[in-house]
Amino acid sequence: MPNKPKKEKTTTKATTNSKPATGKEANENKESTEPTVTKRKQAAAVNNTDIHPPTTQLTKLHPGPPLIKSIKRQSSSRFNISKNRELQKLPPLKDATPAEREELFAQKIRQCCVLFDFVQDPLSDLKWKEVKRAALNEMVEYVTQNRGVITDTIYPEAIHMFCCNLFRTLPPSSNPSGAEFDPEEDEPNLEAAWPHLQLVYEYFLRFLESPDFQPNTAKRYIDQKFILQLLELFDSEDPRERDFLKTILHRIYGKFLGLRAYIRKQINNIFYSFIYETEKHNGVAELLEILGSIINGFALPLKEEHKAFLLKVLLPLHKVKSLSVYHPQLAYCVVQFLEKDPSLTEPVIIGLLKYWPKVHSPKEVMFLNELEEILDVIEPAEFTKVMVPLFRQLAKCVSSPHFQD
Repeated sequence: MPNKPKKEKTTTKATTNSKPATGKEANENKESTEPTVTKRKQAAAVNNTDIHPPTTQLTKLHPGPPLIKSIKRQSSSRFNISKNRELQKLPPLKDATPAEREELFAQKIRQCCVLFDFVQDPLSDLKWKEVKRAALNEMVEYVTQNRGVITDTIYPEAIHMFCCNLFRTLPPSSNPSGAEFDPEEDEPNLEAAWPHLQLVYEYFLRFLESPDFQPNTAKRYIDQKFILQLLELFDSEDPRERDFLKTILHRIYGKFLGLRAYIRKQINNIFYSFIYETEKHNGVAELLEILGSIINGFALPLKEEHKAFLLKVLLPLHKVKSLSVYHPQLAYCVVQFLEKDPSLTEPVIIGLLKYWPKVHSPKEVMFLNELEEILDVIEPAEFTKVMVPLFRQLAKCVSSPHFQD
């Protein structure tokens, strides 16, 4: 008797912590960037629950006795370590006079552009590292609790500091790729510089979410080049970093209407490279989670660009061997499209049958779970178009000797 493989776990849909974006849509058919309350056609009268993209797992650690493979691994990206790292502790912002506050704030931001070594000699410059950490903590609190502090002078300083700290060459992947990667067993490669990176991300997120933030002023600095470098960071192995990136990109998509089409295009390019070239990318689940919220707010009728994205990007993502890492988010995106436009049901199901796994039973179970979600929202008229090929495939599954099918 062959060994029974582990039963595939199903992932339930969770609610994201995203806040609704502000601003009016100009030329994008009033797309909403946050998940809104959607009503399933047949279950709305019974359950008035919010439907949101499934959240990606923040930490991929497996509880239990310590194993050799679970030893926490740390590495660092290639940072250009600053030559002059001796930082002077500046006076607190709360003690400065209103006339001095803006310049002091800018000085603290410039101090935080200094980069330290967390890998070759992690115990070096501890005093100066603490000065930077304290300054970042103070600025996070300052931007969060005060109004009128983000002035025209602060925009270039803050965005330059963000770029200096975060836009860097990522270390090579040390995890196995594809079907061999188990997100619950394989430890992610954590970023050694995270004590500072986390605070830089936290500060920039508070900066974007501040009521003082003006997209018209910031768009001179947050441009297409900035977006491209931001998207490159989604390949980081550290799930904590990808979680921050997901929220920041979502905020930018909501506030910068002129960058929306460019963001979607560049995400498509990442997926094309992932599907047809590398089959390696750490941020597919997070990018799909963002797209799930965007799709939810597409205006009707759907643009041809959006339909092409479904058929040429989302469906081919089913054939990649690492499907289990991002399948809940992918299935959510597909179902969102079918709720928006039932006429897409036939090409979607035909596409799923085209990519249906032949010899990989756990993956086949994922396809069956997704098919179940599709059948929950399918229109009777659309079902008749696909029932013959659909039941042929289901018959093969029923006759399979594998117990999970």
